[in-house]
Amino acid sequence: MREMRHLGVPFAVGVLCTLAWWSTPSKAEPWPERTVHVILPLPAGSGTDTAARLFAQGLAVRWGKPVIIENRPGGDGIPAVTGFLTARDDHTLLLSFAGVITINPLVHDKLPYDPAHDLVPIVSIVDNFFAIAVSETLKVASLEDFVKLARTQPGKLNWAATSGLPDYIFAALQRSAGLKLTQVSYRDFAPALQDLGEGRIQVAVTGLSLLLPQVDAGKAKLLLVTNRERSRLAPTVPTAKELGHPDLTFDGVVGLYGWRDIPAALKERIASDVRTVGSDPAIIERVASFGSVVRVGTSADFVAAIEEQRSKIAALHAASGKQGQ
Repeated sequence: MREMRHLGVPFAVGVLCTLAWWSTPSKAEPWPERTVHVILPLPAGSGTDTAARLFAQGLAVRWGKPVIIENRPGGDGIPAVTGFLTARDDHTLLLSFAGVITINPLVHDKLPYDPAHDLVPIVSIVDNFFAIAVSETLKVASLEDFVKLARTQPGKLNWAATSGLPDYIFAALQRSAGLKLTQVSYRDFAPALQDLGEGRIQVAVTGLSLLLPQVDAGKAKLLLVTNRERSRLAPTVPTAKELGHPDLTFDGVVGLYGWRDIPAALKERIASDVRTVGSDPAIIERVASFGSVVRVGTSADFVAAIEEQRSKIAALHAASGKQGQ
């Protein structure tokens, strides 16, 4: 579940040009009364981190209080969730990928939190793009070509994926297409991208913008994106659905979560303010520039997106026979 490169769009320009957009504070209950902390289970400098800071800037203007992003990456998001819960603070929120609810209960026998009750979805903010790429050493031009080639070499081709959705996505493709490839695990995914470029692994599944440097260098080819729509950064690359694999359609939804028993009125107020900030054209453009799309809606929309992902992942998990950790 991992991360986006930066294009050369100055961060400050969009912010300075749009402060007036957010200048009218909400008039609901007197919250926040002090600094709001937002815990993010991804590293500083990632695409999602940049999006988080754009939204934090806008929310700080609307709320009249600082909004601080705290990065606690790794561990499938568990350290971030734990930090959020142990804060026991109504001025601390979690901004996370949906896997903390949809995937972690399937791959971890024991979790230090209750996904169904401890994390209350407030509103989504962005969708990240995931993609499947192959090494140019394979000399394939399409997904169809790759499938035909892989069927002739069962067990001989290697693949790697970042944990979470990408892992399930490619496992699902193997089952549906009748393929057998060998998975290679990496503690840090950067070497996997280098190995893809050199042909030591033949397939990589991860965030789209992580793959683009190898694609731009002529060392890898994108076969598909898993999202509902094509990516602005790779407009010629088809979606999984366009290629006849609707079961591989996954949006990397990221959103804000509140604490157990967060007041409904406050949850709606936060969601409303996020929608206002997320409707700013400068933020939409900035987020698009590093390979994601702004996705803001209602709390019900966010819940529905999480449930859709949860049910699809649960079915894939059951079919895979994977065991928890």
